[in-house]
Amino acid sequence: MNRPATSLIAVLALVCGCSGPPEPPDRSKPPALGAAPELKLPAIQKAALSNGVPVVLVESHEVPLVQVNLLIRSGSGDDPSGKFGLASLTMAMLDEGAGSRNALQIADDVEFLGAALGTTSSFDAAAVRLNVPVKRLAEALPLMADVALRPTFPQSELDRVRKERVTALLQDRDDAEAVAPKAFARLLYGATHRYGTAAVGTEATLKAMTVADLRAFHSAMLEPGNAALVVTGDTTLKAVQPLLEQHFGSWKGQAAARTAVAAAPQPPPAQVYIVDMPGAEQSQVRIGWVGVPRSTPDYFTLQVLNTILGGSFTSRLNQNLREKNQFTYGASSRFDMRLAPGPFFAGAGIQTDKTTDALREFFKELTAIGTPVSAEELTKAKNYLALGFPSEFETIQDLASQIEQMIVYKLPEDYFEKYVANIQAVTAADVQKAAATYIQPGKFDVVIAGDRKAIEAGVRSLKLGQVRILSVQEAIGS
Repeated sequence: MNRPATSLIAVLALVCGCSGPPEPPDRSKPPALGAAPELKLPAIQKAALSNGVPVVLVESHEVPLVQVNLLIRSGSGDDPSGKFGLASLTMAMLDEGAGSRNALQIADDVEFLGAALGTTSSFDAAAVRLNVPVKRLAEALPLMADVALRPTFPQSELDRVRKERVTALLQDRDDAEAVAPKAFARLLYGATHRYGTAAVGTEATLKAMTVADLRAFHSAMLEPGNAALVVTGDTTLKAVQPLLEQHFGSWKGQAAARTAVAAAPQPPPAQVYIVDMPGAEQSQVRIGWVGVPRSTPDYFTLQVLNTILGGSFTSRLNQNLREKNQFTYGASSRFDMRLAPGPFFAGAGIQTDKTTDALREFFKELTAIGTPVSAEELTKAKNYLALGFPSEFETIQDLASQIEQMIVYKLPEDYFEKYVANIQAVTAADVQKAAATYIQPGKFDVVIAGDRKAIEAGVRSLKLGQVRILSVQEAIGS
């Protein structure tokens, strides 16, 4: 079942080397030319288990550690209607009891092996991830397989985890920084669209979930036809494949058909929502609309565009609102790209008495990005992205995560090899065209979580659109 190795990346001359281990990147400023460590990645090797589960391996022998990730191509985007939060809760419960071990025994065994074993989920995927000394790999894989394939979902642990999550959600209602993104998502996508509710779900959906719900989701989505094994570190395909076959090769089942998350329509334009939080220390601002999926052909252009606008410390938004005007500790923007179009938003936590002035500056920069960028600014943004790229591969965990992204989003196998060239190929005209398409501030919604009495008059004076006042309950649901 083995397939030939596929070339992953030839280091471009632009990314120069340095001796010794690299220092952690300082993400508060763009890397200087020539400062990035040399990126040396070996080939991707491919195989498959007898049940068809793909195995993707990248060797890295610098340290005697191995990373094994069981990637599941299902996530919170697959939550059934009325059960938002199910994928997240299911994954969180996998290591709360599995096989013959309870939660404490799992934790003790992981610690004894000097390993780290965790579960995670996003809107687009989920994973069980193991990091272990190579000499303990054979002992750790049975434990990982139990957690992934044979969880017991004990009722007592479900009650505990559920209570912790509900408590955290209730606490978030008093925190403007937590309320603003939830309100923005709900008001942008609506209560019934999956992206309108946080991956963790709501108090109501969590309280309604049962052990049977978790078992059903696990049975439908954690199946060999929906999985891939990603291995990085100090091992070889010859050494690791028999171990993976032993513990995952007999895994049977057929994954349920996946229903794609529907692309959401744009919301009514120019809506301004003030989520009233009396006494809030800051105004948490989110401005934006529905963005693009990860599959967008404008991906590289949008990386450059957003780096200029709000994706770096020296971006226009941050330099204006933080460095020049001192309205905030940091302002940024982001295209949150998922399998379906995620949100584009700009945002910051703003000093309450500067809310009006800050909103004016936000819209000034969102409008100005539509005019041609200078050659200097364009080059600076492209070098920031190109020279920062090697930092995405510093550890075997990083490397495995990058391979996961390639699988989930079906990226071409030369994606890493061509990344820098694709970034450097972006032109000022490309940026201007993308800005005109994806940054239309006159159509953006504005969500502000803050003290209504202190900010309402100023917000209305800007005439950004129809102003609505909402309670936290109305803004984020229950």
